Amino acid sequence: MVPFSFCGQEMVLVDGAMRGACALYWPREQALLVADLHLEKASFFARTGQMLPPYDSRETLERLASAVRTTGARRVFALGDNFHDSAGPDRLEPHAAGMLAALTRALDWVWITGNHDPHLGAEAGGTRVEELMLAGLALRHQALPGTCEAEVSGHFHPRLMIEARGRRIARPCAVRSEKRLILPAFGALTGGMNAADPAILSALQPADAIEALVPARGQLIRYPLWRKAA
Repeated sequence: MVPFSFCGQEMVLVDGAMRGACALYWPREQALLVADLHLEKASFFARTGQMLPPYDSRETLERLASAVRTTGARRVFALGDNFHDSAGPDRLEPHAAGMLAALTRALDWVWITGNHDPHLGAEAGGTRVEELMLAGLALRHQALPGTCEAEVSGHFHPRLMIEARGRRIARPCAVRSEKRLILPAFGALTGGMNAADPAILSALQPADAIEALVPARGQLIRYPLWRKAA
């Protein structure tokens, strides 16, 4: 777990033994924030004949349970695209459904809806909102560029992509400007977008500087992505 400051709040990036997944812990609120779980993505594609191993939801929920144990979180805010589609909860196999039910009963669980699951129903457990404001931070699925409020969001699945010693390295990362923080996708079956992609840089405006944040071996790697011209 690697601490850093964002808009006057102490935050912690959590990776641990979660096989590349990355979550955000907010100590003041005892809250774990995750983005883009995309539960039941494999079963969604199976309906169209694209067969994938049907265990993505189980692995994602195991990662989430591990992050809860590591941090001691009492609240979870899932920042949209929680299921790959709004009918996803109905397709959960019994083991994954039991895991999710246990988590949503044990924790103060809030689903923030996204573009993939705008009509998420009560069968998922927890509470559903489009967005919310907490301790001066807006929590939403997709960043709203041009606004003045501080926010935490997801949607873009950012990954830091660099060349090192002839090798191409891609790692899930958070991306931060002065008032905006975009979290990486937490789901086991999610791809990623280059953190330096113009769509991500545009979503983080207005900004003086933008950087990628990658937790690695107890340290926080800060990689500059963009700086406003002097």
